[in-house]
Amino acid sequence: MARTRAFDTEAAVSRAMDLFWMRGYEATSVRDLTERLGIGQGSLYAAFGDKEGLYRAALEHYRTTLAADALRSLDEGADARSAIRTMLVGRVRIAVEDGGRGCLAVNAVCERLPQDASVRRTVRDMQDASRDALAEVLRVAAERGEIAARHDPHTQAAFLVTFLNGLLVTSKITPDAHALESLVEVALSTLD
Repeated sequence: MARTRAFDTEAAVSRAMDLFWMRGYEATSVRDLTERLGIGQGSLYAAFGDKEGLYRAALEHYRTTLAADALRSLDEGADARSAIRTMLVGRVRIAVEDGGRGCLAVNAVCERLPQDASVRRTVRDMQDASRDALAEVLRVAAERGEIAARHDPHTQAAFLVTFLNGLLVTSKITPDAHALESLVEVALSTLD
């Protein structure tokens, strides 16, 4: 008879996400994970297959929670510039928390690529969603005359995603939200 799982897998994935985010994949051992999650090694393997399976689950959890929240913030802005500023500044503030942990997705790319095709797909999906959401905000804003229509919305959105990735890497070197937020204003000037 199969035993039922005696732990909350969603809570376990969330705790694992935080640990991977702070330490990275390589520096996080299975022992670190079982201690943080409060489960045995057998339970970890039964639920996730292995450390890599848990890492993929943690990245997916990040995509559906924090990354998705950032995209929802684009819908809540009064105008395109404010919505984009809110999204970029929000990402910076999360990245500098806890001494500059950066962005889990960007950290994963820096640590796991080019070898890990699964990480590449997951992060590419996140970036594509960000680019597409930004492009739509920019397209509508240009039609309304809120921003200059000098650039193709998809190209402008791709620039903003690329800028954000660089900013998130920089947040690990300089975990100073105020200093990084001033760079957001420079990026926003490309909308004029």
